[in-house]
Amino acid sequence: QKEKTALDNDTVGTYRQPAAYRVQREMQTEEHFQAYFERKLSSTLGGALQIPRENRQLQCSFSWGRFRKITLKMFPVLNWLFSYRFREWFLRDLHAGLSVGMFQIPQGLLGVWLTRLPLPNINGFLSAFCCSMTYVIFGTSHHISVGSFSILNVVVTNILKSLNFNQTLSSNGSLDNFSDPAFMKDYMEALTLTASITLLTGIIQLLLGCFCLGFVTTYVPKTLIDAYLTAAALHVIVSQFTFIFDVMLDFYKGPLDIFYNLFHFFLALPKANATSILLFLLSMVAQRLNTSIMITYKHSPIAFPMELLLIITVTIISNRIHLHAESSSAVVSMIPQRFLPPTPLDLSNLSKIILHAFSLAIVSYFLLVFVGERYASLHNYNIASNQELIAVGLCNICSSFFKSFVVSCAIPGTVIQEKTGGRTQLAAAIGASMMLVIALKLGHFFQMIPNGILAAIVVFNVLPFLEKFLDIPILWRRDKYHFVIWLVTFAAVLCLGLDVGLAIAMGFTFFIITIRSHRMKMVVLGQIPNMNIYRSLSVYRAAREIEGIKIFQCCSSISFANMNHFKTYLLHKMDVKAVPLDESEMRALISLNLSDTAVERKDLKCSCVCDPPLPPPRIPYTEKLVKRCHADSDSSSSSVNLVHWSKYGDKLSSRTLLVGAADAQRASPGFNTGCRTEKNEDEGRGACPSPSSAIDNSSVQLDRLEQPMYLPRPVHTIILDFSMVQFVDLIGSELLRQIIHMFHNIGVTVLIAGCHSSVIADFEKNDFFDSCITKEMFFLTLHDAVLAALDKHQKPDELEPTAEEFAEEPLAEQQKVEYLA
Repeated sequence: QKEKTALDNDTVGTYRQPAAYRVQREMQTEEHFQAYFERKLSSTLGGALQIPRENRQLQCSFSWGRFRKITLKMFPVLNWLFSYRFREWFLRDLHAGLSVGMFQIPQGLLGVWLTRLPLPNINGFLSAFCCSMTYVIFGTSHHISVGSFSILNVVVTNILKSLNFNQTLSSNGSLDNFSDPAFMKDYMEALTLTASITLLTGIIQLLLGCFCLGFVTTYVPKTLIDAYLTAAALHVIVSQFTFIFDVMLDFYKGPLDIFYNLFHFFLALPKANATSILLFLLSMVAQRLNTSIMITYKHSPIAFPMELLLIITVTIISNRIHLHAESSSAVVSMIPQRFLPPTPLDLSNLSKIILHAFSLAIVSYFLLVFVGERYASLHNYNIASNQELIAVGLCNICSSFFKSFVVSCAIPGTVIQEKTGGRTQLAAAIGASMMLVIALKLGHFFQMIPNGILAAIVVFNVLPFLEKFLDIPILWRRDKYHFVIWLVTFAAVLCLGLDVGLAIAMGFTFFIITIRSHRMKMVVLGQIPNMNIYRSLSVYRAAREIEGIKIFQCCSSISFANMNHFKTYLLHKMDVKAVPLDESEMRALISLNLSDTAVERKDLKCSCVCDPPLPPPRIPYTEKLVKRCHADSDSSSSSVNLVHWSKYGDKLSSRTLLVGAADAQRASPGFNTGCRTEKNEDEGRGACPSPSSAIDNSSVQLDRLEQPMYLPRPVHTIILDFSMVQFVDLIGSELLRQIIHMFHNIGVTVLIAGCHSSVIADFEKNDFFDSCITKEMFFLTLHDAVLAALDKHQKPDELEPTAEEFAEEPLAEQQKVEYLA
C-alpha cells in the first residue's frame, strides 16, 4: 500500500500545471535602455575589451603546462602513447598491423607494375617504412595508413612523359637495357625528377601547414567529402583493371580520362587473361563470405583476417604451382636491386613542375584529410587539419630521399587497418616494421602472387566508399543544396580528375555556401492571441495579424548581396513600388538640405578657418514610393501619385483624393515618430525633408473612379524583427536607411526590434542614425515595438486594460501568460 501511494504521488507530480509568468514594466527602447543601465563599453567596439595603453607590455613567461601543450601539439603520438591501454588495444593493433603489413608488400611491388617506372625494391620499401613511421609520430588520425596512391603515381608518370622522359619500363622490357649507358643515364634522370616533384610537393605542404592554411577543410561539408571519396574510389577501381584483365595499357590523363580508359579496356577484353579474371572473382567471393565471419574479443567484434589469409595462402601456392597469371616478378626481375642514394634537387625543370607539385600537394593532403575525417567521425575523435598538413609534408620529404612517389592515404590499407580492429597508430608502426623485415628477407616469394588476387583486395576494400550512392535519395529529400553539391563534386572529380575536380568542387561549394548564407528569408509574423509570442502567419493558424501593423522577420544577416531582395519583398508586401525621383525633385531635395545647413550656420557666433569643412548633406533617398499600378486603374500623368495612410484611418471607408502637382505641398505628412521636421532641428546630412517640400510624398493615390472604397484600417507601422540578424554591412545599412526614409515620407513608421548590440554597433559605425532615424525607433523586444505602435495609433476606446483592471480579473485568468507594458 505504501509503494502504491508513493507511485500515485509521483504520478500526480508529473502532471503539474504549466508555469505562468507575469511581467510588468515600461516599454524599453534602445535609447532609454542604454541611458538607464549605463553601457560600460562603447558599442562601436562591438563588445571588444579595451586595454589601457599603459598596460600593453610585452611579457614573456615560461610554464610547464604551456610547454606540455605545445609538445603534445607538435608530437601527437604522445597523446595516445602515454594513455595506451595495453590489455585492451594491443591484440587489436597487432592483428591490424599484421594484416596491413602483409598487404603492403605485394602492393608495393604492384606500384612498379602500374607506373612502369622501375624503382629498386629496397628504395620502395624503405620509403614506405619511413613515411609510415613519420606519420605515426606527427599524424593525428588513428587509422590512416600512409603509402603510395595509384592515381597520384599515374599523374607523376604522365608528368614525366610531358617532359619527354619516356624511359619507362614496359612489361616486355629486357634486363639488357640497364647495361646500356644511355638508357641508364635517362633512367636516373627520370628518377631524379620524380624525387624532385615529391620533395617540392612535401615542401609546399609543410609551408602551408606552418602558415596554418589547413583550416580550409573546416569549411568543407561532409557532403563534398563523401562525393569526393566516392569518385576517387571509382578511379581506384578502374586503375585495377590492368591487373584484373592482365592487360597493360597506357593510362590516359586528361578530361574524361576514366571513360577513355574504360573504353580501351573493353576493346582489349579479347586479350584478357581468363585465369587472372577467375582468381579475381574467387577472391571477391571469399572476401564477401568473410563479412559473415566475426571474431569476438573482449565482447567486441573483430573482422576475420581474410586478406592476410589470402596473401599467405596464394603466396605459398604460387611458389609451388605455376598459375598462368601475370605477377610482378616479370617486371621486378628487370629492376636494379642496389640501393639508389638521394641526389640533389633537379632545378632545371622547376618552372615546369611547380604547378604540378602544387596540384599534387593539394590532392594528397585533401585525400588524407577526407579519409581521416571519415574514420574520426566513426570512432568519435578529432583530427587537426594543420598538423595533418605538416605530417603529410614530412612524409613526402622522406619519400623524396628514396626517389619514390608522392604519398598520401592508402585507401585499401586504411580500410583494412580500421576493420581489423586497429585502435591507434601502433598498428601502422607494427605493419611498417613487419613489411620492411619480410620484404628485405623474403620479398622474392611475394613476387609470384598473381596480380588479380591483389586487385581483388584493393577493389573490395574501396567498395564501402560507393555505398554513399544509396544516400542520394535521402539527401535529395532532406537538403537540395547538399544534393547539388554532392552531384557537382562527384561529376567534376569523376570526369576531370582528382585535382581539377577538387578545385571545381571547392569553388562551387563556397559559391553555394555564400549564396545560401546571403539569401534572405523574410517571414510575415502574427501574434498568438493573449500572448507576447509572434509566429509566422503561414505556419501557425492561431497567429493573427494586428490591424494597422505589419511585422516582418528577417532571418539572415543584411548585406549588399541580399539587401535588394529585402527591399523588393518589403515593397511587394506593402503593395507599393519605388520609382526614381525626377530631376526637379532631386534639385528641390538638394536645395532643401543645403538651405537647412545654411540656417544652422547662421546661428553660429564664431568660426575657425582652420576647421575642416562640414561634409555635404546626405540625401536620405533617391526614390519615392507609389501605389502599384493594376490593370483596372490608370493614373493621371499630372498627378503626384504617392501613397499616404492616415494616422487613424476610417473603419468604414478610406477616402481617395485627387491631388495634383500644385496640391502636393498641402498634403498631410501623417505620423511622424522620431523625426523633427523643423529646419532648425534638422541636422546636417541626415535631415528629413519638410512636409511642405515640393517633393513631399504624403499625398494619396489617385483613384480614377473617385468612389468610396471599403477597406480595413490602413497600415501605419512596419516592425522589422532583427532578432536573427547577425551583422549589417555598410551598403546594407545605407539601403535600409533609405527605405526607412521613403516609408516615413508616405506616413508609415518603421520600427526595429530585437537588435543585437553588435548590430547596433554596426549601425553606429556606418553613420546610420540621424535626426530622423534615432534609437527611439529601436526596441528591445518585438512586443515592446508592438505596444509602442498601438499606444500611438489606438483610439481611446480601444486601449488595453490597465494594471488595476487586470488585478480585478479572476485568478484563473491571471494564470495565463500576460505581458503588460
